[in-house]
Formats: sequence, C-alpha cells, structure tokens
Amino acid sequence: MSKILVHVHSDLEFKNKVTLGLMVALAPEKSGHEVTLFLAADGVHILNCKSAGEIVGQGTGDLYEHLENLKKTNANIFVSRMSAKERGYDETLLDGYKAEFAMPDKLVEESVKADSVLCY
Repeated sequence: MSKILVHVHSDLEFKNKVTLGLMVALAPEKSGHEVTLFLAADGVHILNCKSAGEIVGQGTGDLYEHLENLKKTNANIFVSRMSAKERGYDETLLDGYKAEFAMPDKLVEESVKADSVLCY
C-alpha cells in the first residue's frame, strides 16, 4: 500500500479547499493506505470546528463530519506548533484527536517518506 501525505494550509474561508483536503485524507485510509495529515498555517483552524454545518463545502462535505470520521481512522495527524501558537491555540486544540504538534522539519520528513503529497 502507498504512503500519502495530505498537507492542508488553507484558511477556513476557503471552505471547498479545507473540506476537500479532509475528504481526500479520508478516502485512501479507507482503502488501507497509510495516511498522514499535516495541518499548517491557517489550516490549524480546522481542528477548531466544533459543530455540524459550521463549514460546508460545495460537494465536498461538512468539515465537522470529516473530523468526526478522521477520529475513527489510523491516520497520523501533525499540527504545526508554530502556526497554532501564532493563532492563539494551545494543547487543547488537539483534544479528542490522535494528533501531535510538530515543527517544519516533520513536514519535510513526512514529505520525503510519502509516495504522494497532496496540498490544499
């Protein structure tokens, strides 16, 4: 099976990009591929979505539902520590997720290991 890295760095105002990024991260994981999700820059806001209907893309689904499904997967989730800190988040942002904070070198490391890198 393949190793796929999905890197989301878009702001929530780009509803289609962030929901598509999560939808794409979920699809290969269902097929048994190894998925890593890296949230950086404004993409760290994704984990702050707390209710259904808050962020819904056109044909790309509900961000909250994608996040709830993501919690049930084996995907590796990394969140940029620097991006989160600069946007006012602390460790509570990761509550409920199998996620950890990481630095830019982790993004590079995961990119090199991946067979495919998809960015949103």
